[in-house]
Amino acid sequence: MGKEEIYAYLTAKGISYEVTDHEAVFNMDEIRAVALPYPQWDAKNLFVRDDKKQHYYLISVKGDKRIDLKAFRKAQGLRTLSFASPHDLMAILHLTPGAVTPLGLLNDEARRVHLYVDADFQGHLIGVHPNDNTATVWLSADDLLSLIAAHGNEAEFVDV
Repeated sequence: MGKEEIYAYLTAKGISYEVTDHEAVFNMDEIRAVALPYPQWDAKNLFVRDDKKQHYYLISVKGDKRIDLKAFRKAQGLRTLSFASPHDLMAILHLTPGAVTPLGLLNDEARRVHLYVDADFQGHLIGVHPNDNTATVWLSADDLLSLIAAHGNEAEFVDV
C-alpha cells in the first residue's frame, strides 16, 4: 500500500486520523526541522531482526528516546538483535529506509513482523509515516495496535 491507499484503508476501517504533509525526511534529525502539530508524539521506528534471520520486529518509540537493543531483547526474551537490511525491509514490508513505519506491516503478507510500541504512546496519539516519508499520519496509538493485530501481525505495547 502506498500513501493514498493507507489513507483510504484507515478511512474504510473507521479510524480517525490527521495528516501533516512535509518534505521527505530520512531520520529524526531531519524531522526536527519540520513544523509538526504534535512533535511530542512523533515516533522513531526501528526494523530489526534476530541473529538467525528467523524473526523480524518493528520497534516504535517516542522520537526523543534512545533504545538499547541489548536491553530491549533481554526484556522481551529475544535472541540477539541487529538492524535488518534494506533488502529485507523491501522484501518484507515493501518500504525503503527513511519510510519505516508500523503501517508498513499492512504490506506484510506473511505476517512475519512483530510490532512493539513504546507504552508511553498508549492512550495517546502516535505520528507515523503512511508508507511514504513525505507525510506524517497522526492517529490513536491504540487504534494503530488494533489495526495491525487485526491484520494478523503480533502487536503490543511494551516499556522501553
